[in-house]
Amino acid sequence: MVCGGFTCSKNALIALNVVYILVGLLLIGVAAWGKSYGIVSSINVIGGVIAVGVFLLLIAVVGLIGAVNHHQVMLFFYMVILFLVFLIQFGVSCSCLALNRSQQEHLLKLTWNRMSDATRQDLEQQLNCCGFMNDTENIATYMSDYSLCKMPCKQTGCKICGNVMLTHSRQALRILGGVGLFFSFTEILGVWLAMRFRNQKDPRANPSAFL
Repeated sequence: MVCGGFTCSKNALIALNVVYILVGLLLIGVAAWGKSYGIVSSINVIGGVIAVGVFLLLIAVVGLIGAVNHHQVMLFFYMVILFLVFLIQFGVSCSCLALNRSQQEHLLKLTWNRMSDATRQDLEQQLNCCGFMNDTENIATYMSDYSLCKMPCKQTGCKICGNVMLTHSRQALRILGGVGLFFSFTEILGVWLAMRFRNQKDPRANPSAFL
C-alpha cells in the first residue's frame, strides 16, 4: 500500500503521537531538573515549558485515541489544539534561547529577594553555597545572607549561590529551548497528517458512518 493509504496514514499518526508523549515527558523532566537546581517556579519561562509539556502529553493521548478509532470529532479538536500548542511552544522555546546572562540574573535576583530566610538556607544547603551575588549592587544583601548562612564551607570559603544557579539555568534553558524548538515544527506535521487522515475513508468501516 502506498504511503498515502489509510493504513499508512493511521500508523504514521500513531507513531507521531507516541513521539509527542515522549517529548512531553522529556520537557517536563528537564524543566523539573532545572527547577531543582534553584530555577524556582517564579521564572515564568520554566513554568511555561512544564505547562506545554503537560498539555502536549494530554493532546497526544487524544490524538492517539482519535487515530486508532478514526474518530472525526477528536481528530478535528486534535488538529486545532495541536496548532495552538505549536504557537505556544515555539514562543516559549525562543524565549528560552533568547534570555542572556543579565536577564537570567535579574530573574534569579527577583526570585531570591522574594524567598524567606528559611527557603534561602534550604537552597544554600542544596547547592552548597552562601549568598546570592557578591558585587557592588548586591553587597548589602550578600553580607546579610552570608551572616545567616549555616554551611560548613564558610570555614574555607563558599561558592556564591548566584553563580551556581546561573550555571544550571544556562544549561536548562539551552536544552529546553533547543528541544522545544525542534519538536515544535513536528507539530505542524501532526496537524497535516491528522487533516489528511481525517478526510480518508476507512475501507473496513460502514460508508454511511463516514462524516
